[in-house]
Amino acid sequence: MTQYQRLGVNIDHVATIRNARGGACPDPVRAAKIAVASGADGITAHLREDRRHIRDEDISALSDEIAQPLNLEMAATMEMLSIALRHKPHAACIVPEKREEVTTEGGLDAAGRYNYLAPIVGQLVDAGIRVSLFIEADPRQLDAAVALGVPVVELHTGRYAYLEGDAQQAELDRIITGAAHAATIGLECHAGHGLTFDNVAPIAAIESVAELNIGHFLIGEAIFGGLDSTIKRMRTLMDNARADALGARRT
Repeated sequence: MTQYQRLGVNIDHVATIRNARGGACPDPVRAAKIAVASGADGITAHLREDRRHIRDEDISALSDEIAQPLNLEMAATMEMLSIALRHKPHAACIVPEKREEVTTEGGLDAAGRYNYLAPIVGQLVDAGIRVSLFIEADPRQLDAAVALGVPVVELHTGRYAYLEGDAQQAELDRIITGAAHAATIGLECHAGHGLTFDNVAPIAAIESVAELNIGHFLIGEAIFGGLDSTIKRMRTLMDNARADALGARRT
């Protein structure tokens, strides 16, 4: 187990606030720079079909002004493929997307959509973009990711985040099992969605989860405590969870 776990900060909802009034404030690029200065290892941005938060010009500005890795979350469409190939971000995470959803509601069906996804993944990989799939911790989906040739998966933690008690523990166990299977079949495993100060530690402690991507909670909490201190607190919680898990392994 490596003690250090990367933190990717999603700055989508800085753009949501900007778009509520129009204009240029608050600036997602400024938020990305603060995030990096506060301990983020990379920046995530989801360019949705309806441009409800991040817009095309934000991707251009982030590509130009942020030295740290940019992870472009994108639907598997020809429009988004074209944008990704033009900007060539460090990484592209393919996510399911429905126009009517408030937020991403679950994992991508990599197994069921294999034939559709294969040429899109192939073009991204050929362009030197590190491709990941946002999927459920399901062995069938993980095996499909390997067959598609992606090096990374991001496990959906939204269900875990919104459950309680025994049901939450059962979902956590499913994620732990899925992350272990991902490692066994050669995938780098990330996780994200719905993570907060209160629920991040058990996910951060999973041995084979190399990176967490967190956005909505951090931007919301920043209203009360500032973005820098919010990210630093999340970074500390992640680091402590990793250290505790590593210590438990040694005893």
